[in-house]
Amino acid sequence: MTAVVIDPVHEQRADSDRVPLSRVVKVELRKMFDTRAGFWLMASIVITGLLTTIGTIAFAPEADLTYYTFAKAIGFPMTVVLPIIAILSITGEWSQRTGLTTFTLVPHRNRVIAAKAISSVAVAIASMLFAFAIGAIGNVVGTTIAGTDMVWDVSFAEGANIVLGSLLCLLTGTMLGMLIRSSAAALVTYFVYSLLLPTVAGILASSQEWFRNLQPWVDLNHAQAALFEGTLSAEQWANVAVTASAWILLPAILGLRLVMKSEVK
Repeated sequence: MTAVVIDPVHEQRADSDRVPLSRVVKVELRKMFDTRAGFWLMASIVITGLLTTIGTIAFAPEADLTYYTFAKAIGFPMTVVLPIIAILSITGEWSQRTGLTTFTLVPHRNRVIAAKAISSVAVAIASMLFAFAIGAIGNVVGTTIAGTDMVWDVSFAEGANIVLGSLLCLLTGTMLGMLIRSSAAALVTYFVYSLLLPTVAGILASSQEWFRNLQPWVDLNHAQAALFEGTLSAEQWANVAVTASAWILLPAILGLRLVMKSEVK
């Protein structure tokens, strides 16, 4: 029997030659902006924020010109755009076949996925900070034009809840990207999940009493909506934790296992 000698110096050198995660994150951030589609997808966050602010100032009743109104109006389109960004960040490696290069340069796929998740979260947080900032400007400008008092009705805790709700939307896109790994299929699934399922659940809750009490524990969109409405009770936090675990965490674990084993052709 031939003995296998492991060289600790070689192992240490191999670990030191590994590409740092921070560099992988920077590359993934740059990839989000490099393509024309990626650039305009990012630009749409700024454009929709500005258009929504102008629309709120122009058409909202004077009594509704509050900071919460502007923050919520600007944040809503972001909850649609951010999951798309997360989906395309992951599925592009398979749909555009860039994974042949990415996974060769960084063989540890879990580090690539982690970098994509970190860069997506960074974009989401920056987008939400932009939403709060442009909402504050809109509140000042809108109330000045209308001649009403400025109302700052979003506390720090409520703002943190809004950010958390947006991050859950983003992580839904990350989960679908890992689980499906096809841009078209993942996008269709996301819109079915975010538009069709809440409608079906709402109809079922309005017509079936047994589901009305069960809905907060099985409908992520219903539980997540509370994050955009203000402070949450202990039961509502439990609803968010249970539904997020069932609809995001567990499928994401399965998706990560599929990513680790799937072949990029």
